[in-house]
Amino acid sequence: MASPLAAALLLSSQAALPPAPVAVVPRPVRLERGEGTFVLGPATRLRADASLRRTAELLQEELRRATGWPFPLLDGAARAVPASPEIRLRIDRSLASLGPEGYRLTSTPRGVEIAAPAAAGAFYGVQTLRQLLPPQLFRRAVTPGVRWEVPAVRVEDRPRFSWRGSHLDVARHFMPKRAVLDHIDLMALHKLNVFHWHLTDDQGWRLEIRKYPRLVEVGSRRRESQLGRDEEKGDGTPHGGFYTQDDVREVVRYAAERFVTVVPEIEMPGHAQAILAAYPDLGNTPAPVEVWTRWGISERVLSVDDRTIAFLTDVLAEVVDLFPSPFVHVGGDEVPPREWNESPAARARMRETGARDAEELHSWLMGRVGAFLASKGRRLVGWDEILDGGPAVPGAVVMSWRRAKSGLDAVRAGHDVVMAPMSHTYLDYYQSKEPGEPLAIGGFLPLETVYAFEPVPPELEGGDRASCVLGAQAQLWTEFMATPEAVQYMAWPRLAALAEVVWSPREARDLADFRARLAPHLARLDALGVSYRG
Repeated sequence: MASPLAAALLLSSQAALPPAPVAVVPRPVRLERGEGTFVLGPATRLRADASLRRTAELLQEELRRATGWPFPLLDGAARAVPASPEIRLRIDRSLASLGPEGYRLTSTPRGVEIAAPAAAGAFYGVQTLRQLLPPQLFRRAVTPGVRWEVPAVRVEDRPRFSWRGSHLDVARHFMPKRAVLDHIDLMALHKLNVFHWHLTDDQGWRLEIRKYPRLVEVGSRRRESQLGRDEEKGDGTPHGGFYTQDDVREVVRYAAERFVTVVPEIEMPGHAQAILAAYPDLGNTPAPVEVWTRWGISERVLSVDDRTIAFLTDVLAEVVDLFPSPFVHVGGDEVPPREWNESPAARARMRETGARDAEELHSWLMGRVGAFLASKGRRLVGWDEILDGGPAVPGAVVMSWRRAKSGLDAVRAGHDVVMAPMSHTYLDYYQSKEPGEPLAIGGFLPLETVYAFEPVPPELEGGDRASCVLGAQAQLWTEFMATPEAVQYMAWPRLAALAEVVWSPREARDLADFRARLAPHLARLDALGVSYRG
């Protein structure tokens, strides 16, 4: 709660604002304008506490690239009055009320200070500083003739939700490692902090598992892809690709430096045709199968035999070794029941476990997988179908995608939830009804609908269980996004709108104000070479 004096200062500063807003996206909790600007020059230095050195180095690299000036990095422990202009990053435990991701940024004509109770907050303060500088900062080369100035401001900021996510499907269309790193960079700029990496599906397995080499030898390649919407026709072009374990470690390390947690998704027991192409004995029928060349949902699913469960735990053992995230997503969605209903082995497993139908058998399997992950200190995350067969795995996080009510049901059942409803967060939907838009999976999701999304169901507002809503994320399913440029076109600027939904206070959200800030923000995306929809 702001003091009366602080509130008065804020009101007076807002009254004095010039017509053009300070274009920070997502909008900070509090931003007060001051007098003048801080102008960077060849003598400007950086100073950072030891625990913030990597964040300071990332800023230093960017400032050097844009300006050509040295920006020497000094030890933050020195307390002397600076002899030249400085940008300082420091830890301040007295700001603990802002939370581990909160920060305070103060800019005056004498310099900039970013103070935070923890390293993550300092990093987010740097993202705000980057947006306060001219957009040429984001170019990949020195830009002469720019006045490198920061407006005098005082910012106090913290996120609304702890899970601020962006999902990316690389199974339908493989994305090169560089494109993944670029996506993480854009997430970090917008203060998004969970990268949900959808690595496996019917159309491709993208992760090297050393115990099962055929997963990438066979499962990472399909002979063609569906041609447009025509399920009867293929494009005749082979498609493939996968990430080595060294690739994954690089991505995870890169993301961690930007305070992004990488949550892997390993689909099971449905969306598994690429697995069955590589290891057909894990299925319910001996009929051979290829990596699927069409979109949609394959009827082929994993068996529930002991050998399949052993396979799944073996795979997940390598996954948890690669990904330090406390969360592992196992899919659990869209599991056609036909094969289990027709399989003598699956029916025998139903009798053994007391499952009355395929949905309850699915819950039993998820329980086995969840217990294994718990033994490794990890939490299972699953799409909301994991609730369909009865109580879900204890401690599981439910990702609500079919409708918002699924999230409410999950909370009432005692689960944490991440809101991801297709009505507001599926960025594979059309963003415009204008002619000439690239082919999309269907639906219509304009930017203003994304911005209007409220993650906390009204039934939970003001109650203790509202905290069970960890946050929200946007989904990028890539059936019709064959290139990184196509992904960017569908993601931005809608993902910027979602970033404001999950970061900024609900009462501060204003579509007209967002659009006013978005216009200059797009200049930053231009400088970065992002192929957004204008």
